[in-house]
Amino acid sequence: MKANAAQIARALDGADPAYRLFLLYGPDEAGSRDLAARLPKKLGADAERIDFTGAQLKADPALLADEAASISLFGGARYIRVEPAGDEMIEAAEALLEAASAGNPVVVIAGNLRKDSKLVKLALAHDSAMAFASYAPEGVKADQAAIEIARPLGIQLHPEAARRIAAATGADRALMARELEKIALYVDATPEAPRPVEPQVLDAIGAAIDESDMSAVIDAALSGQIARASEELAQIGDAEGIPLIRGLLRRLAQIQPLRAEVDSGKTVQAAMASAGRAIFWKDQDLLAGMTARWSSDAIATATLRLAAAERELKRSGTAGFAAVGEEVIAIARAAAARR
Repeated sequence: MKANAAQIARALDGADPAYRLFLLYGPDEAGSRDLAARLPKKLGADAERIDFTGAQLKADPALLADEAASISLFGGARYIRVEPAGDEMIEAAEALLEAASAGNPVVVIAGNLRKDSKLVKLALAHDSAMAFASYAPEGVKADQAAIEIARPLGIQLHPEAARRIAAATGADRALMARELEKIALYVDATPEAPRPVEPQVLDAIGAAIDESDMSAVIDAALSGQIARASEELAQIGDAEGIPLIRGLLRRLAQIQPLRAEVDSGKTVQAAMASAGRAIFWKDQDLLAGMTARWSSDAIATATLRLAAAERELKRSGTAGFAAVGEEVIAIARAAAARR
């Protein structure tokens, strides 16, 4: 079923057993992740989280239903999170919704799927699924989102500073959170000792927030520009490893449905045209080149490898960033081979 903001929040907050699948999609992926984080609160702090990617479920469509029906070794609550995901997991989603039983809820973060996506259609049509599309806040709502993100960090954000941060990040909640965390460190703000942040503070620390450094390495790698990817990678600190991986995964998830259309017989240009306004006009040429360069199998392989690199980085801390760098260059080389 299609949910509004109140319905999806209520269902996730209560881990409503009437729904086996929660599909969170739309261009505001940070907003989708915020919603997904509400599910385990009802299940308890000890709830076991099982992670899959859409590519894993494509390779083994029965896996999702099996895990959803399985019981934790210690008898506690479990839930399943799938990210990134798209139409490649349609068979797994169908198996889940058709299964005789499925006690563990599944939340899927699927990015900016099109309205005719098979996964969206399935979730909208099925009584045991709930679908919600997240869009980045605009105008005053975007400014307010920045203020709300800042408050738990101990930042009392001036309205003009909030406007500038929202505008510079495109109201992307993940980017706003990352920049506000840096600002909190700069002004020594904590929840116990809040600090005001005026526009002058942004000027002082150069917080006009330019994301070009991150997007540059992502786009260079996926476009096969090995030398440029290596140069841009050298400018990114160890702490940026996970945001870099997530950015690469978002780009791969963005081109995956376009590539699927090409595989079905469409030209790259036709696939891009059918996407319409789902793709920002400035990104159209870039994404067309990536779509031509990356096969569906290569996208799935890169997704799995990046997910493994993220797990390694979380285990080893900043020392694992070397593995992330290796994967980025490997991706660039793979893309270059498809010129």
